[in-house]
Amino acid sequence: MEGPVRKPAVPPKPGGNAIGIKEEGEMFLHSLLSKNLVVSTTDGRMFRGQFKCTDPDYNIVLAHTDEYRQPTARQIAEQARQAELAGNTGKVAVNMVSRYLGLVVVPGNHVVKVEVEQFLSQMRR
Repeated sequence: MEGPVRKPAVPPKPGGNAIGIKEEGEMFLHSLLSKNLVVSTTDGRMFRGQFKCTDPDYNIVLAHTDEYRQPTARQIAEQARQAELAGNTGKVAVNMVSRYLGLVVVPGNHVVKVEVEQFLSQMRR
């Protein structure tokens, strides 16, 4: 079973005049519609959902969205304590905490990175 592949959502290089750049940008955004994006924010959260639209302020609307957060210090300490009680003295791995949100707007001023999530069978070769 193949897993998803994430790649940065990077628009094509500008090709010339200002009108061409705008059209290329619009075509790039159209190509992302309904694709799964992973949006990272300034506070360390990640949002994975289906891209629906954006606006001039770079706000991103995602549907069917899951939010992923880093575990709190308390959660890490609890996992470490449980591992110690079980006799594990090595490193402790703590998963991110997730929850389903549905339709969300990610404020553009908090966006750090946008990645397109695709399966290998969906990628152009």
